[in-house]
Amino acid sequence: MKDRIVVKIGSQLLTRKDETLDITQMSDLVDQIAELHKNNTEIILVSSGAVASGRNEIKTCTKLDSVSARQLYSSVGQVKLIHRYYDLFSQQGIICGQILATKEDFSTRRHYLNQRNCMNVMLENNVIPIVNENDAISVNELMFTDNDELSGLIAAMMDCKKLIILSNIDGIYTGDPSDPDSKLIKEIDSNENHIEKYIQSSRSSTGRGGMKTKYNIARKVAEEGIEVIIANGRIKNIISRLVKGIDTPSTRFIAGSKEISGVKKWIIHSEGFAKGEIHINEGVRKVLVSSKAVSILPIGITKIVGNFEIDDIVRIIDHTGKQIGIGRSSYTSDKAKEILGQANHKPIIHYDYLYIEK
Repeated sequence: MKDRIVVKIGSQLLTRKDETLDITQMSDLVDQIAELHKNNTEIILVSSGAVASGRNEIKTCTKLDSVSARQLYSSVGQVKLIHRYYDLFSQQGIICGQILATKEDFSTRRHYLNQRNCMNVMLENNVIPIVNENDAISVNELMFTDNDELSGLIAAMMDCKKLIILSNIDGIYTGDPSDPDSKLIKEIDSNENHIEKYIQSSRSSTGRGGMKTKYNIARKVAEEGIEVIIANGRIKNIISRLVKGIDTPSTRFIAGSKEISGVKKWIIHSEGFAKGEIHINEGVRKVLVSSKAVSILPIGITKIVGNFEIDDIVRIIDHTGKQIGIGRSSYTSDKAKEILGQANHKPIIHYDYLYIEK
């Protein structure tokens, strides 16, 4: 079976200081991906850069608000970006294809499976998927945090072995990376290490994310059994070195040992799509956080918050007001309120569609 990995490339790696596309850098990264592809590694490329490349391409007639500017620059820049990728991969005898994703593509199980099937068909036919957020229509609440979040969703959805997040620094440091006293954290065990205090909140000028987003996504994905590496994309042959296990400055998140079903992987990453809340009593909480596989029955529910339909994602809130998990509701919010606290009803959230944070 072929190894399957996701490589995420940030805007800061693809653009020069004047925000034009850095073709030399793009060509170098494509060469590395092409080498792995030819050696039977399946690559899914998540690439930023559309907004940055479009901003330099067009001069607006009037001053635009941030949403309109993002829509305009991304619609122009995405054409430029994918055209360049297509030419570079073609020179290697490789075909690539474009997928523009929105949060709504992950919000329902049907959309999720349709997207997964599309990528599987591409990979089976030796086509490299190049994925970016559809910035032209993804605005405000419809936006991913950034492409780090998108890359994590795709790595989980596609059962990848590894997620490589390429930035403009070597990884996570114990302080400001520019401080000579700061040290690179080479390895993180998601089950043991708690290094939130080291995470820098600054962001690049061309991207929406930052190291905090990278850390949060990397930790969650690693807990699902996928190795995650944050590294500097400007190091020579960085992708090849990381895949081959050659010692390279980077931060590696050790893959957890959890075996998680495809449905639960979708549930885990669906918190951003939650439509309401299910509040439970203390007794239910104790059972849920134990090792027992249980569903949530109406009899243990104390309150319903929000309006949701059957199959919508909801948050699970304990008696102290703390969120302890997420799940897919088997009832509408109106029906759930009718049977609140009652016995002899089917689960409001079945165990197969329930994820408890531990």
